[in-house]
Amino acid sequence: MISSTRRFCRLQKASESCGRKIEKMKKEDTVKLISAEGFEFVIDKNAAMVSQTIRNMLTSPGDFAETEHQEVTFPEISTTILEKICQYFYWSLQYASGKETEFHIEPELTLELMMAANYLHT
Repeated sequence: MISSTRRFCRLQKASESCGRKIEKMKKEDTVKLISAEGFEFVIDKNAAMVSQTIRNMLTSPGDFAETEHQEVTFPEISTTILEKICQYFYWSLQYASGKETEFHIEPELTLELMMAANYLHT
């Protein structure tokens, strides 16, 4: 299991490669994604919008908790998988901007990642 500090550092490195530092982002520019175990990932809102499902949750009209608090809980997605998904969101932004880099997926995560990607429409 990876410590929470190392997880934050990995996401921070990914966000910096997109030109933004996590700790310097305004709250309205971030989204909190919460794993099944309760681990919180605070990521750039633009990165989270890579997922059509998250985009719909955060931009739907009405008084939904996700829209109001900019926070989404995934009771079926483990911390390890959600971390990899967050990394993918940042990678996707880089790829869309023309920076072609490899996105490594550990073979043991493949099945769970495919199921989560299907749910998130990424």
